[in-house]
Amino acid sequence: MVFQEKFVLLASKKKDFNHYKIFKDMKNSKLRMGIVGGGLDGFIGSVHIRAALMENDIELVCGCFSIDPDISLQSGRFYHVPESRIYKSYHEMFEKEALLSENERMQFVVVVTPNHVHYEPAALALDQGYDVVIDKPMTFSLAEAKSLQEKVAKSGRTLALTHVYSGYPAVKEAKARIARGDLGKIRRVYVEYPQGWLAQRIELLGGNNAGWRTDPKQSGKGGCVGDIGTHAWHLCEYTTGLKVTELCAELKAFVPGRPIDDDAVAMMHLENGASATLQATQIAVGEENNLKIRIFGEKGGLEWNQIEPNTLLAKWPDRPMEIIRVGKGYPFLSDLAKWNIRIPGGHPEGFIEAFSNIYRNFTLTVKAKAAGETPTAEMNDFPNVNDGVRGMQFIETMVASGYDNTQKWIKWVE
Repeated sequence: MVFQEKFVLLASKKKDFNHYKIFKDMKNSKLRMGIVGGGLDGFIGSVHIRAALMENDIELVCGCFSIDPDISLQSGRFYHVPESRIYKSYHEMFEKEALLSENERMQFVVVVTPNHVHYEPAALALDQGYDVVIDKPMTFSLAEAKSLQEKVAKSGRTLALTHVYSGYPAVKEAKARIARGDLGKIRRVYVEYPQGWLAQRIELLGGNNAGWRTDPKQSGKGGCVGDIGTHAWHLCEYTTGLKVTELCAELKAFVPGRPIDDDAVAMMHLENGASATLQATQIAVGEENNLKIRIFGEKGGLEWNQIEPNTLLAKWPDRPMEIIRVGKGYPFLSDLAKWNIRIPGGHPEGFIEAFSNIYRNFTLTVKAKAAGETPTAEMNDFPNVNDGVRGMQFIETMVASGYDNTQKWIKWVE
């Protein structure tokens, strides 16, 4: 029985027919999505759109797809958005959508712009009563992140942050096994994210996404550390359930003339006394997106590599290594993993499916709250505004420790 059917059954058992009508209406309707960014000249916006539409619970109804009106128009047409709802600016989008009826206007806003244009559209959305999905890092600065956190608390709206790697079923299986104590007390974590696409200064060539990512005026204080280092940090905290308390970092720009880091390493202490090592680099020639995490406790270890997304390795002191495969129908998996699996084993669920898990859980949470119900733990299992604040604290702590060859231990920046 799918979630929506369970929801309607729950309402009918309560004999609350007003709630039943709300549940029934929500089951048969899609959430209407507006987007800021996501033009055809970018990369991540198209991933967001594909992921959002995968479950058929969301429809794209409007957008300002680019600061270039021509690109915005071309992009909106490509996604079959009515031309009257393809906007030249996000200010125009908010203004004109507000004039439409409640049954027509957008219901939530996706922000997929360069980092320096994250805060304002997200803040406007929250102020005007819209839920928000936003790409990471959440904002340009920690101050902006804390402001969004306050707006979410004040408005009661839902904000999802797309730390996509937490959406993989195998990662969720690792999280569940650690939480139930399979590894015992966690002692050591190794997490690494090597890429090689910025091994040369390709930002000078134009026509790619390297320009804004290597410009501190658009990316913020962190280059590599903000772009992929935050993913590695979040994967560490998400799977272990342990927060980083302090770190000692080194940030470097290996490519001559690049004004921001393209390589980051850190030693980190976790709140239970465990130690972690984080490596993130964009100058590892030949590497693609080779994200990997290894977690060791008193009783055993777990390893996951994005290149083999459906495989989780469990390592034990008294028996051979265990290969855990995720797939629909496997009874040995945790409920958390099962909730996020779509297809039978042997059919890998990848990057867009992981993105879609975040969108699906966000959608179910928004629908539950709109119906006056408390979302389940499974629905709430997506990165939120608090993760966004911690992500910005991670970047600022790394910068405070890692630049100028200081390599000093820094308590978590508050």
